[in-house]
Amino acid sequence: MEQAPGTGTGPGSAPLLVACALGIEHFALRSGGGRTLRQAGGTVSVLRTGMGPRNAERAVARALATAPRMTAVLATGFCAGLVPGMHPGDLVVAERTEDAAGSTSCSASAALAAALARAVPGRTVHTGVLAGSDHVVRGPERATLRGTGAVAVDMESAATLRTARARSTTATRPVAAVRVVVDAPEHELVRIGTVSGGISAFRVLRAVLPAFSEWHRTFLLPRR
Repeated sequence: MEQAPGTGTGPGSAPLLVACALGIEHFALRSGGGRTLRQAGGTVSVLRTGMGPRNAERAVARALATAPRMTAVLATGFCAGLVPGMHPGDLVVAERTEDAAGSTSCSASAALAAALARAVPGRTVHTGVLAGSDHVVRGPERATLRGTGAVAVDMESAATLRTARARSTTATRPVAAVRVVVDAPEHELVRIGTVSGGISAFRVLRAVLPAFSEWHRTFLLPRR
């Protein structure tokens, strides 16, 4: 896990943990979000979990074991879009995540979607159910998942948010998932970074950290 200097842990400085799986996702977030990390006073951390739900569960559980109680958790990275008409570089904001182990509702997903629309103008932002899988989804399996009501699928978000809530002493821990479409029904990707779709998704992921920080600040404001 990488963190900006001067992490605050006192009242009003509950951190934000941003979790991703792949090295290329981690690089995109760190290279695009350096200024945001500095301005956040060290309260934003970027954690690379490794690929798959089990790695996500272990990495997030370890990170939260020593984190302040109300640390917010946001899962991000690339995903496979399930809805016809989606394009690489589109954004998906989960209203809830679902996998074989159950579902987790997300916090302030509408506010997060609005922040992303401001941060990455011109990109389509989809909201809905984000499905979890333990393998890369291809071909006819897309239609099956779409039939469950999901708009996109990835391997780590559901496990990340479920673990974050399980490790909390209160159900109010803010959790969210934002994914960038790198692979869609009409734009199947063979290898990240070798085609224009992968490059487009990478550039979008580099631009999203300010929106994550804006979403996080809504939970730090005094309640009236």
